[in-house]
Amino acid sequence: MSVDKFRLGSFRGRMRTLHLAWLAFFLSFVVWFNAAPLLQAIAASLGVSQEEILVLAMVNVALAVPARVVVGMLTDRYGPRRVYSLLLALGALPCFWFALADSLREAALARFFMGIVGAGFVVGIRLVGEWFGHHELGTAEGIYGGWGNFGSAAAALALPALALWVGGENGWRWAVACTGVLSLGYALVFHTLVRDTPSGATYFKPRRASAMEVSSVGDLLLLLVMKLPMYLCLGVLAWRLSPAGFGLIGAAALQAILVGLAILLVVDFRHVWRCNAAVRRAPLPELQRYRFKQVAILGLLYFTTFGSELAVVSVLPLFFANTFGLGPVQAGAIAASFAFMNLVARPMGGWLSDRHGRKRTLLRLVAGVALGYAAMSLITAQWSLWLAVGVVVGCSFFVQAGAGAVFATVPLIKRSQTGQIAGMTGAYGNVGAVLYLLVLTFFGYAAFFMVIALTALVGYGLALVFMDEPRGVIAELDANGNVELIKVG
Repeated sequence: MSVDKFRLGSFRGRMRTLHLAWLAFFLSFVVWFNAAPLLQAIAASLGVSQEEILVLAMVNVALAVPARVVVGMLTDRYGPRRVYSLLLALGALPCFWFALADSLREAALARFFMGIVGAGFVVGIRLVGEWFGHHELGTAEGIYGGWGNFGSAAAALALPALALWVGGENGWRWAVACTGVLSLGYALVFHTLVRDTPSGATYFKPRRASAMEVSSVGDLLLLLVMKLPMYLCLGVLAWRLSPAGFGLIGAAALQAILVGLAILLVVDFRHVWRCNAAVRRAPLPELQRYRFKQVAILGLLYFTTFGSELAVVSVLPLFFANTFGLGPVQAGAIAASFAFMNLVARPMGGWLSDRHGRKRTLLRLVAGVALGYAAMSLITAQWSLWLAVGVVVGCSFFVQAGAGAVFATVPLIKRSQTGQIAGMTGAYGNVGAVLYLLVLTFFGYAAFFMVIALTALVGYGLALVFMDEPRGVIAELDANGNVELIKVG
């Protein structure tokens, strides 16, 4: 582990890796959310209503649910450098497809595949965790997540202006295509400059990278239960796209999707069950165990924090435009204030976790999330615009800081499976986004914000009762079977 000082202005050693990582995440979010600030122009171009165009926000986050789990496994096996470079390159392809779409159905399909680039976040979590010690890991992960997440705000600020500068009905298409070019170019830069670990460090891999390994039968059953909501949210999303909802897919297609999801669920369960055959016979030695309940709790907290961020960022420009009668550039700029807090709040959440304890920090921040969204549910056209912006910014601080505090803990659970743990935790963020957006399409903005507040209260209660503070060391086995102890608290 490198021991050079933590200097943000440096571009050497581990600081170079941190900067290259957050830039990759930043660009992935520019690509992933390049449609959100342009929804009004896209709706007009495709000839659909502003209610129908919300389908793009829903499908945009759907594929990232399974993709984050799969990408986490690939990261643990092949290393962050190769996996992140490939994701950035692949993410450019549906970006170009979306820019050329001439119907809502085609645009929705392109946005669905765009979700793959949203899985890049989990790759950087493992990469940063390899380069920073536990005493400053939260701060480093917070900078990675916060500055990277700012990509959604950058998209909201820059893309409407770029589309207007290009002009005409196709201005939004050129703006979207430009983000794909940036992603493709940076994939090459990342692959050239990044290394998976500091010189001389061991990159620990799980014994089986194809499924998450747990420590006991109880943990195995909890893992299987945790997988159910990921399949459920995809099934509900497919139903919402069927004739019962937006009508983008037919009844036969819906049945095929549901049957396919059921088959995948059975195959997934069987695979996890077989990969943990040794644990079913006898628990792992005490030194090699980890508590899977930590993964479950962090996933539920990320459901509320990052899940709500994804959902809110996807629709906030439209919310401000409809509520206060603003134009696309004004609405995009004001809505960017929600994601803007990522620059400060997410690193702050990580820093507070490093200094004051991870559980205590999470509890306080999640309580702030509940209060913030409860206040946002009260915003109406009668409010002062600046008061509404103030409430949004205040809520955003707790949301982003809470997400930073979640991933200040994730890399301290089991080093060799950090990619998979980050993948499942991150996937729950996407599950939250899909389900919150479904609430919005049925019940409107006030209920949307209040449901998020209520789920934050549930997460607070579960963390208060069941979460453990990381302490002591975790044990990992190298390729030769030698045990190495890694300090986590």
